[in-house]
Amino acid sequence: MLKPDDIVALGRALRDRFDFLEDASLSVEIDPNDMDEGRLDAFARMGMTRASLGVQDFDPKVQKAINREQSFEATKGVVDAVRARGVKSVNLDLLYGLPHQTLDSVAATVNQALSLRPDRIALFGYAHVPWFKKHQTMIDEAWLPNSDERLAQSQRAAGMILDCGYQAVGLDHFARPDDTLAISARAGKIRRNFQGYTEDACDTLIGLGPSAISKFRQGYAQNIVATGEYEKVVSSGQLATARGIAFSLDDLARSWIIERLMCDFAFSALDLVERFGDAGQKLLLTASRMANGSDALLVLEGDHFIVPVDGRPLVRVVASKFDKYLENGAGKHSLAV
Repeated sequence: MLKPDDIVALGRALRDRFDFLEDASLSVEIDPNDMDEGRLDAFARMGMTRASLGVQDFDPKVQKAINREQSFEATKGVVDAVRARGVKSVNLDLLYGLPHQTLDSVAATVNQALSLRPDRIALFGYAHVPWFKKHQTMIDEAWLPNSDERLAQSQRAAGMILDCGYQAVGLDHFARPDDTLAISARAGKIRRNFQGYTEDACDTLIGLGPSAISKFRQGYAQNIVATGEYEKVVSSGQLATARGIAFSLDDLARSWIIERLMCDFAFSALDLVERFGDAGQKLLLTASRMANGSDALLVLEGDHFIVPVDGRPLVRVVASKFDKYLENGAGKHSLAV
């Protein structure tokens, strides 16, 4: 939707209204099918420092099933083009669990992706949620790999990436050892928000545009969803916030546990109580019950509750035990692996 002039104008507007650090990271999520020389030039003028490209899978049969036809050559062309414009960091998003995927086809896609020498790789499981994303009703569920096959695909892909010298970051990201994300992960300083893993320690995330969600220390805020209404409100000089959810101390304590599990596969009981007092103390009961259970997805070592290495593919299951809204929510969710 954005023309080159729009991209340049957006970058100028942001810089006019915010103070940018000289070494600020400007990441842009790019669909290679939408890129041309004009847009790439505009992103370079905007100051893009990292390009994130959605790949999913390079197998034509898989691409046809998900209606995302994108050749390896087209993807490589965009990677080469952004690097030629001075962009130092490239991230590729890969998926497993897609219709018609096999162990061999996933391995072939990973090999092609690694040949592009990305600085970061995100390896996500395909979320089949046709009750939420109506276009997925076009996918025959018989084409989808089962849970055992999904796990095997994820482990095969992760193993190949690690064998190429990348460092695992959290549950689904990988980075070159000299990348800032990998450096922060080794120091135990990575964070996770709805943009993924980040080395940015700031608690504030500002979402611009229709339906965008912001996070503040006090809670979440979501903008008006309808584009026309959003434009009308913003043009009148008003805030476009449509709804918000305030955090309780219990929310903050649970969120901290979940984030640490997702980032470090562990959390400190002492740190939890020091940060959140009685709210943290109460959640230790949940952790203790899990550590004393028979499934051994959480163990206690010293003052740390730890997800064992063998259980890390199921860390979402562990984290979900601290989400008090999950069981009472009306929504259905995708697979944990």
